[in-house]
Amino acid sequence: MPEWFSNLSNFDPVFALEYITNGKHLAWYLSLRFTVGAAILGAAVALFLGLGAATLRRARLAPVRWVAAGYANIVRGVPDVLFFLFFPLAFEQAVEWFWSRAVCSPEALAGARWPPCPEANWFLTSSQSMIMAGVSLGIVYGAFASNVIHGAMNAVPRGQLEAARAYGMSAGQVMWRVHVRQMWIYALPGLSNVWMLLLKATSLLSLLQIADIVQWADRLGAPNFMARVGLVHPDWRWRYYLVLFILYILATMASERGFAYLRKKAGHGMIDERVAT
Repeated sequence: MPEWFSNLSNFDPVFALEYITNGKHLAWYLSLRFTVGAAILGAAVALFLGLGAATLRRARLAPVRWVAAGYANIVRGVPDVLFFLFFPLAFEQAVEWFWSRAVCSPEALAGARWPPCPEANWFLTSSQSMIMAGVSLGIVYGAFASNVIHGAMNAVPRGQLEAARAYGMSAGQVMWRVHVRQMWIYALPGLSNVWMLLLKATSLLSLLQIADIVQWADRLGAPNFMARVGLVHPDWRWRYYLVLFILYILATMASERGFAYLRKKAGHGMIDERVAT
């Protein structure tokens, strides 16, 4: 407590304003785009894969159902961090392997060096790493989304599907115009949880050497020494982590409001069966 009071008494607003608007802090603020980009891309991929896998699990062909169920069950059993580290590295080296067959000499390919020649080396930019991170998140959480959507499809009353068939709709029309349309009201609560997990997982971007908000917070909060002034500040990492803590809380609150709006829109015009019966 005495440290808090002494800091408040010595507070210099001019220094504070200059400190939080210097070049490094501006880079920290701009790094938020990697977190937002990875979250949006991951959510889009997860929704696409989840909807596709849930639909294929209802296919007539057994092998198709097995593949879809295998994706949902196997990927969910792999730790998120392990897959998050594995997929970008494996994809990068796979591209380098194929590219090396086109640009490297036979002598280089026969050696044990990796990549076989400098021309085959793929140096990823931060944006490319962010894209692969978003795809990794989408693959992992798409497996969770597929289970949520599959359960929501099973929750749609069969009477509505039978009525659609009685009107002469084809199997595809029943699936996309009735079944998928009606299942959103049941799927959105579970999908909101998947989104929250995906959003929290964006804090792992720094593991891929992406200069995201977490990595910048660690850099800026570490003890800062300058030759001309000495110690600028001691270990302030907990203060920067507190800022991230508040940021994620605000994102969670905004997400809850957004999903509440989507649930209201999805339920518009639907009849509650409990009231109908």
